[in-house]
Amino acid sequence: MATGNHSIVTEFILLGLPAQPHIQALLFVLFLGVYLLTFTGNLLMILVIRTDSQLHAPMYFFLSHLSFLDLCLTSVIVPKMMDNLLSQRKSISVEGCLTQVFFIFSTAGIEAFLLSVMAYDRYAAICHPLLYGQMMTRQLCGGLVWASWGLGFLDALINTLMAWNLDFCESRVMPHFSCELPSLFSLSCSDVSANFAVLLGSTLLHALGTFLLVFFSYTRIVSTILSISSTTGRSKAFSTCSSHLTTVILFYGSGSLRYLIPTLSSPMELVFSIQYSVVTPLVNPFVYSLKNKEVKAALNRMLKKVCNFK
Repeated sequence: MATGNHSIVTEFILLGLPAQPHIQALLFVLFLGVYLLTFTGNLLMILVIRTDSQLHAPMYFFLSHLSFLDLCLTSVIVPKMMDNLLSQRKSISVEGCLTQVFFIFSTAGIEAFLLSVMAYDRYAAICHPLLYGQMMTRQLCGGLVWASWGLGFLDALINTLMAWNLDFCESRVMPHFSCELPSLFSLSCSDVSANFAVLLGSTLLHALGTFLLVFFSYTRIVSTILSISSTTGRSKAFSTCSSHLTTVILFYGSGSLRYLIPTLSSPMELVFSIQYSVVTPLVNPFVYSLKNKEVKAALNRMLKKVCNFK
């Protein structure tokens, strides 16, 4: 029996992505390339949006925060994953593990709130174009963003503080490449029923609540688009929200499955985690830049300025 908080186990072993040593070296190169592309793509999106006056609109304000969150999420996970791929002893301290849990949970949670806010923004732009400026004021946009950050951090703090009181006694091998709450529960010798209930409840409220906001926004959006008589008008209206809809499908699809099925123990668990924590942050900036004429034009203007400066 444990005599105190984490009194027996002081570190966990992250098995990560099981493979032969030469395969792990190739995976290191792969994830290094993914991380550099993710970092560059999202940082470029932030710089373009912040420096180009023509992108100082609510949608791009939210997009800059989304890019920053993607930078944080991938930076919390991928560097440690790459370190373990080249290490003989793939360990992480209990305190380091719980710190990673907090930042993964909070950044993913904030992103869920932010995606629902972006859905409301698209609803206002398509369904009420004449009132858009009055509906999406600078004060409202700022308040929605900070509310997303506050609620995300609060949700993560509650779940992490409860996990901090767990005792870990014998098993310390985690069949995962990062520390996430569902993986911690199976290693604890404490009663995790309360932790599981809080995690399930907060995930349902958090994921399902934000998803319903997205769903109702897009229900109205689709209804409005279908009522447009012009094919060109319908295509133009849909193009303004297609990038966001792609991001929503990628993020909610994999992230919700990972946390709504916390007892899942199969390779699919790793697939879902890689999808929302590694692939989605990589894809987001390219989805928004390649499918958005205004962003592409802003990128061209920035590149021209850089070339002229040289």
